[in-house]
Amino acid sequence: MNTPVVMMVIALLVLLFMKVPVFASVLGASIVYFVMSPGINSAVFAQQAITGAESVTLLAIPFFVCAGVLMNYTGVTKRIMDFCSVLTGRMYGGLSQVNILLSTLMGGLSGSALADAAMEAKMLVPEMEKKGISKSFSTVVTAASSMITPLIPPGIGLILYGCIANVSIGKLFVAGIGPGLLLCITMMFMVSLISRKRKYLPLRTTKMTGDMFWSSFKPAILPLCLPIIIIGGVRLGIFTATEAGAVAIAYSLLLGILYHDLSAKQFAQGLQETLTTTSSIMLIVAAASTFSWILTKEMIPQQFTEWMINVIDNKWVFLVAVDVFLIIVGMFVEGNASMIVLVPLFAPAAAAYGLDPIHFAMVFIFANAIGAFTPPMGTLMFVACGVTECKTKDFIKEAVPFYLLLAGCLLALTFVPVFSTGLVNLIY
Repeated sequence: MNTPVVMMVIALLVLLFMKVPVFASVLGASIVYFVMSPGINSAVFAQQAITGAESVTLLAIPFFVCAGVLMNYTGVTKRIMDFCSVLTGRMYGGLSQVNILLSTLMGGLSGSALADAAMEAKMLVPEMEKKGISKSFSTVVTAASSMITPLIPPGIGLILYGCIANVSIGKLFVAGIGPGLLLCITMMFMVSLISRKRKYLPLRTTKMTGDMFWSSFKPAILPLCLPIIIIGGVRLGIFTATEAGAVAIAYSLLLGILYHDLSAKQFAQGLQETLTTTSSIMLIVAAASTFSWILTKEMIPQQFTEWMINVIDNKWVFLVAVDVFLIIVGMFVEGNASMIVLVPLFAPAAAAYGLDPIHFAMVFIFANAIGAFTPPMGTLMFVACGVTECKTKDFIKEAVPFYLLLAGCLLALTFVPVFSTGLVNLIY
């Protein structure tokens, strides 16, 4: 690497270490490169930042963020939570099981792990504590279960990865279902074992009757249809993955009208939340676009790929190395930011090893999510602890079994591609 690139990397690491916001760190590092490269027109800096945020495909982000926010205001979350309570009522762990299943079903609505963690920490953790479940265990379950959200369509991570790596977002939506269900089922099983040992009792002892199931399922039918509409519409060619976001907004507004739960004031608040969330994401996208342009100009992805192939001659060893690297990066850097910077490096290398792009995408996104759950700077951990006021040391101690479970699931996704590609091959 030449001097401007080396100084850019050093500047990026220093700014991140000083806890400067990620988008500002990336922009600052890019500025260092342009200042130290007099042969490059500085106007390119602004052009790349603007162009990177102008992609039509990225419109899916504000659309799905808005749909998720509006769903919360229309009472959808409460209806799905009641349905989850009926389904898991006889399982040990009570509301802990509801927490996991709710994240799985709401993943197709909220699309954001951090939003899901914050929402469930507010709604469920106080109720879990009333049922005798410890605050630390409740917080860990909330943070861990929210990792299912970016895997279930339409996760924001799936959209970003598809845009950056030029992979079909529709196929990524379908591919996410397998890993999401794997994580949901294994996590519910482990929580049941822990809860049985600690005597975290079920919500009820009676069997679920047909009337009980129908009375809880009926209000949740329409909200649960949204992921089916999105995947079905994209697969049948009725609309693109980007247009599916607009369909999701229209559908959420329709539910608001049907349920009479969405006021004009709530709609305005929803738009404000959408603007705030989208702005934070797009600032990172714009900054990382300039950074990616620099990497491409200096042919760093090509050099990195060549170096990886020379050092590692086995694709499975490469995947494990990527897993470990992403978890470490995710401990310190927000997931979307690290994805935008690292996907241009790793995706070409994965292609050179002959890895299925869908398989690699799922491994990448899941490993990224594990990093967000891991100390010292995991964003999911801090969001959940911030809402519940759980001490970080208590969180880490309680999370040990979950780290082992997540490691096992990641290895399963890494070495058994069918978890990621099975449904895609079946549907496409």
